[in-house]
Amino acid sequence: MPRSSRPVRRAVLVAASVLLAGALTAATTGGGDGDGGDTGPEPVAVQLLALNDFHGNLEPPTGSSGTIAGVPAGGVEYLATQLAQLAGQVQQENTITVAPGDLIGASPLLSAAFHDEPSIEALGLAGLDVASVGNHEFDEGADELLRIQNGGCHPADGCADQERPYKGAEFQYLSANAFVTDTGEPLLDPYAIKDVGGVRIGFIGMTLEGTPDIVTQSGVAGLEFRDEIETGNRYAEELQKQGVEAIVVLLHEGGTQAPNAGINDCTGLQGPIVPIAEGFSPAIDVVVSGHTHQAYNCVIAGKVVTSASSFGRLVTDIDLQIDPATGNVLTATATNVVVGRDVPADPAETELVARYRTLLGPIASRQVGETTAALTRAQEPLFGTLVGESSLGNLIADAQLAATDQEQGAVAAFMNPGGVRADLDAGPVTYEEAFTVQPFNNYLTTVDLTGAQLDCLLEQQFVAERTLQPSGSVAYTVDPNGVSGTAADPCSGTRVGALGIAGTPVDPAATYRITVNSFLADGGDGFSVLTQGTNRVVGGLDIDGLAAYLTEVGPVAPPATDRITVS
Repeated sequence: MPRSSRPVRRAVLVAASVLLAGALTAATTGGGDGDGGDTGPEPVAVQLLALNDFHGNLEPPTGSSGTIAGVPAGGVEYLATQLAQLAGQVQQENTITVAPGDLIGASPLLSAAFHDEPSIEALGLAGLDVASVGNHEFDEGADELLRIQNGGCHPADGCADQERPYKGAEFQYLSANAFVTDTGEPLLDPYAIKDVGGVRIGFIGMTLEGTPDIVTQSGVAGLEFRDEIETGNRYAEELQKQGVEAIVVLLHEGGTQAPNAGINDCTGLQGPIVPIAEGFSPAIDVVVSGHTHQAYNCVIAGKVVTSASSFGRLVTDIDLQIDPATGNVLTATATNVVVGRDVPADPAETELVARYRTLLGPIASRQVGETTAALTRAQEPLFGTLVGESSLGNLIADAQLAATDQEQGAVAAFMNPGGVRADLDAGPVTYEEAFTVQPFNNYLTTVDLTGAQLDCLLEQQFVAERTLQPSGSVAYTVDPNGVSGTAADPCSGTRVGALGIAGTPVDPAATYRITVNSFLADGGDGFSVLTQGTNRVVGGLDIDGLAAYLTEVGPVAPPATDRITVS
């Protein structure tokens, strides 16, 4: 529903005292702000409500993805209600709802089947005002992202609902560091300025510079992605030249806390967000981050830095006090709030979900197979912090090999762990459940690699810090005392040994047909060795391969996770 028609209810939120004190101190001294004295006009209270990494989760996520802080959470019907209730803390017109990317892409079937138009529509109904792009906004390419922003029916699939053609996003996407190579201009506006209660706030939106490494190459064709710190500081200076002193960065990059830290903690935060926040100009007051699907609430280098986990399970409530005379942020505090399902469902969102559920029809509920026990994407530990196989990752690799062994002569398959997006419960498996596990619509791609290249590919895992999930035809050992290669020379690593396929040692000079998805085949996740593959043949969709495997094998038991062993 439009923001003006939302129900408003006062919500009382209390931040952790130490964090609150830190945020107050940092915001008061950061960004060139004033001293917050009481000699001038009353500060203007501005509320930012933030979510990130929604990934098209219109309905409450299932399994472990459907809880946070021990509470069942998520679902756009409850998210919209929570946003409306939180907006009652200040004058409603002083609330701005923001998001740092990955609102779409890697989505459940209910949204993905319609090119994520339902999620964009739902977030508009929920009152989203401005968002940065994330890496998944580029899954279907720049032209599709522009269509998502501006509206119009899909060029290949047409209108999902002929009676209600897609009108585009009601919120504004920003892409400060995604530039069109031919023109040198940002693909979308780099920043937006909002007038709130007589003060002006600038929002700079960016994705991570490494987006081309984690998106299919067709998705980023014709684009270049620039450094986050340099870009943020450039546009912060530009905003200041326009008299804007309150500056917020919406950044699709993040970090992780120490294990078992709470949703409002900042315990041992590490990852790219830390040096980026430290490198940002003091003119920047708040950094709303994402990408890592983590929850944290921090103060870094005088800036409030937050993340609201993923899938609409949290909302970050950020309260600013802004000096109307100077435009400076005097104080900033933040609290992550759980989007529980104990609030009334928003009726407009309920109607939207029901409408698209009807349009989806019987495709979603079609049973494609059955499992004898739950299959999980959680990877087994190998040694130190290194993790290896998962039962579900191995199953997908087996399915990809089965889909290409006869037609393409494949002898092995590998699956990227980041492409496995949900667990499978025991019992019947519907097409929708299978799609939720593999929602990217990648194509199975088979290439020739020499034995030496295959060994190098596996050594590259220790550079990319990601362990590929192997098909059952593959076996090898990992030496904890071995040496990892480098980004420039991954083949120099000595971690991998006793590599065999179908029980036979791999010959460095021989050629092997290897199947991966198109994302990996294009060098995704840093596996550049795969781009050297020859005799490349592109087959069917990965989800179709998984569905066919589940159907053909019958009740599927979780594969053993013994294909990679420690030597």
